[in-house]
Amino acid sequence: MFLDSVIEVELYPKLNEQLLIQSLKTIKSNQRKWPFPFFKDTHSYLNFEAIKAATEPFMKDTLENIIVLGTGGSIQTLLALQHLAEKSIIPITSSRAIELKRCLDTTSPEDSLVVPISRGGETLDINATIGTFVSRGYKFLGLSSRGTMHEILKELNCPILGVPDLSGRFAGSNTNVGIVPAYLAGIKINEFLKGLEQGYQQFMGEPLTNNMALELATYIYNLYLKGYRVIFSMPYSIHLEGLVGLFVQELSESTGKEGKGLMGAFHSAPLCQHSILEFLLGGSRDVVLPIAWTVSHEINDMALESSIDYINGRTAQEIVNYQVDATFQALLKESVPSIKIELNKPLEFDIGVAISLMQAAIYYLCLLLDVNWSDNPKVNIGKKICNNALKKGLTRKERKQIREKIAREKFQNYFF
Repeated sequence: MFLDSVIEVELYPKLNEQLLIQSLKTIKSNQRKWPFPFFKDTHSYLNFEAIKAATEPFMKDTLENIIVLGTGGSIQTLLALQHLAEKSIIPITSSRAIELKRCLDTTSPEDSLVVPISRGGETLDINATIGTFVSRGYKFLGLSSRGTMHEILKELNCPILGVPDLSGRFAGSNTNVGIVPAYLAGIKINEFLKGLEQGYQQFMGEPLTNNMALELATYIYNLYLKGYRVIFSMPYSIHLEGLVGLFVQELSESTGKEGKGLMGAFHSAPLCQHSILEFLLGGSRDVVLPIAWTVSHEINDMALESSIDYINGRTAQEIVNYQVDATFQALLKESVPSIKIELNKPLEFDIGVAISLMQAAIYYLCLLLDVNWSDNPKVNIGKKICNNALKKGLTRKERKQIREKIAREKFQNYFF
């Protein structure tokens, strides 16, 4: 495969050919039931003339900060690219006071642009923070098409670029949602889109044979059949944490429905070797699938100085990768099925390839599970509860009383 030098997936135990053949049959049978995978189209949803026209008034030497008001799928792809930005990207994912105050204390209306993002326009996390920036005179460029947020932005008379009505966690890579703030921040979006496109050609093109994404989906699915329900990721580069966060969201939100699916989780590595690894090696079996994520060549890698002769002169990432391989080997030695995913470099092209692999594999996994990969029907339950409580002005005590009543009804004799 021509992208082998960009990304390598190593997994054990190896799959037999019959399982891959069966997966292919199931995927082809189920794909007609569910929406077309729009995300593999890297061109149709982007209008670069419109993007340049809307962003040009803000592309000045004084622009230092891109303040992005977004959460979930509206921001996760951007976080996978954040480390490549020439300007500071400040994600505000909710009205948590510490992040909001830190942002206001370290930026000014003169050196910043606020970019609120919402597909439906009703996300409380975003709408709650807009007015705080408006009152201080910050400039806005909105990414929205409808709803309350769209009406607020129209009243501000700021430029607005549309957000298509597509599954947000998959749309960040090929629509305005992720591309516009990345472009504003100086990220090389053409390289990213090139990696994305070439990845989809390989992972979602015909024929679906000798395919890394199909193999990854089949591997996870067959472990699911054995009872695995959690995929625990260990990113051994800080530059992969945004990418892994996107994987966690797409895995959990796409597969987790109709009483099926797997949950994603992650912890920074190698720190997790000192907190989680004992459970992975010696705890409950056949529940958690570990994935080690790393890079062959790190950005700004450096040679280490040490009195230990087998460390002195090696690079920092080289030492980390010895730990990656040792952890991977230890897991296999304890008969724990495991995966290692290694990017060549955490640059735009490579990140694009990695996202294409991830999204293709999640799509195939959902077809194997026979669930709708694109929706998230349960997410709005909590949003409605929250908005209703705010509108009614329910006190903390009243909200607790409601929970107690629900629990009595739903969990009768639960522990008996």
